[in-house]
Amino acid sequence: MKRNDDLMMPRPVRDSQSEMAEIVLPNDANPLGALLGGRLMHWIDMAGAMAAHRHSRNYVVTAAIDHLDFVTPAHVGDLVILRSSVNRVFHTSMEVGVKVFVENYLVDTCQHVSSAYLTFVAIDAGNRHLQIPAVIPETDEQRRRYEDAGRRRETRRLELERRRALKR
Repeated sequence: MKRNDDLMMPRPVRDSQSEMAEIVLPNDANPLGALLGGRLMHWIDMAGAMAAHRHSRNYVVTAAIDHLDFVTPAHVGDLVILRSSVNRVFHTSMEVGVKVFVENYLVDTCQHVSSAYLTFVAIDAGNRHLQIPAVIPETDEQRRRYEDAGRRRETRRLELERRRALKR
């Protein structure tokens, strides 16, 4: 088997799973000591890119980010944990889910902060789109996320068509 064939072999979701942790520092916060939304979005993008890169084994760029809610704040001194994995692969794009938690290690609490779905595209050094190997969901939760990603993709496609029609 050629090296290229190896790169296109389907991979389980677990191979893309990534986790990163950040301590909220004063430079990451607003005057009230709460984590800036823009900083959290940057961390979400980085965590998503890690999972996309692990799965595709190529350069990836962010193509879209779906709806983002901030459920609970994180404050200076808190530990923010971001967990990501590839939900589904299409041809040259993939949906990555990122779930964010805040841990306050002084009082031993952990709360959900935010969740996001990002679309990444694999590219080569010349910015040409590359085919991505399929992802294999193995657990019930992974299968649910896989199916949900297909529905979200269709919703994104319909919304894009609607916006294009408005421009005409």
